[in-house]
Amino acid sequence: MRKLIVTEFISVDGIAEVEKLPGVTWSDEMQRFKEDELADSGAMLLGRTTYEIFAGSWPSETGDFAERFNALPKYVASTSRKALDWKPAELLEGQLPEAVSTLKQGSGGNIYVHGSLSVAQELLRHGLVDRVRLLVYPGAVGQGKALFPPGEKVELALISATPFSNGVVALEYVPQMAKA
Repeated sequence: MRKLIVTEFISVDGIAEVEKLPGVTWSDEMQRFKEDELADSGAMLLGRTTYEIFAGSWPSETGDFAERFNALPKYVASTSRKALDWKPAELLEGQLPEAVSTLKQGSGGNIYVHGSLSVAQELLRHGLVDRVRLLVYPGAVGQGKALFPPGEKVELALISATPFSNGVVALEYVPQMAKA
């Protein structure tokens, strides 16, 4: 069975809006973290907004990482989009939890949720997330959209914690309510 892995850039106080994160120089350690994710990826699951942001920039990127990233199958959770230009991609049909449960039963490697906070939050609520991988930036931003919404309890078991030389810490967790 495929694993569903949520991967996010967040601040120390849990805000996952990339444009609000403290300025940090991208490092070789961060690049290796993302390379490892890409090597483990069989597909991407994206919400409409993240899909549109990625589709607006990734197709014009060059290099090995971009070629491999662009070639991944993309599943898009959207009720408003009718067509997808960044291929290979398909719109998910039906309710998100049921559609993702079906995807997880398929073949093709692990499915990564990049950004797409509302999608990640709904899948966490339904116990469909197998791993949460975070690049935690060194600073609190005070306000913004959090990965873990206020008032919602999410129990996580730490798998690994790796500090990087630029102050970012890579964390990996298993949600305790994830369904096998």
